[in-house]
Amino acid sequence: MEDKEAGVQYNRWNDDNINLDVAASQSRMMRVYDRLCTGNTGIAVKVAVAVAVLIIIYVIGYVTGYYVHKC
Repeated sequence: MEDKEAGVQYNRWNDDNINLDVAASQSRMMRVYDRLCTGNTGIAVKVAVAVAVLIIIYVIGYVTGYYVHKC
């Protein structure tokens, strides 16, 4: 037979001091990332960055082509 005092009672989940506030523990950069890189805002930011990169590549190619074919 087992002794009652030999058993171990594991009662972790009945504590009242459990803090599940994940948003308060995130860093500022993670909050900015969550706001700008996820959801509909994230899609809009990615599209805007893609368009800006394409415009920059176009302008660099135009200026390079102008100076290469100038002679």
